[in-house]
Amino acid sequence: MGGLSIWHWVIVIACVWLNTILFVATVRILNRTGYSGWWSLLLLIPVGNVIALWQFSKARWPAVEPPVKGGYTMDRKD
Repeated sequence: MGGLSIWHWVIVIACVWLNTILFVATVRILNRTGYSGWWSLLLLIPVGNVIALWQFSKARWPAVEPPVKGGYTMDRKD
């Protein structure tokens, strides 16, 4: 019953590295869809990530659908 072997540390470092990559990817996806990257903190809450996924699947994405006023899109400023 000794301490942790090198393989335990390799697994810990791999898990931290993978979680960091997933967290950064989530922030970039959220920024591209027009939402704040702070929403990615819900990944740390066990049920919060499911609620956030449901919210984003039903919500209107600001980056994809520009606001509509009077039947015309407001993306051009001619």
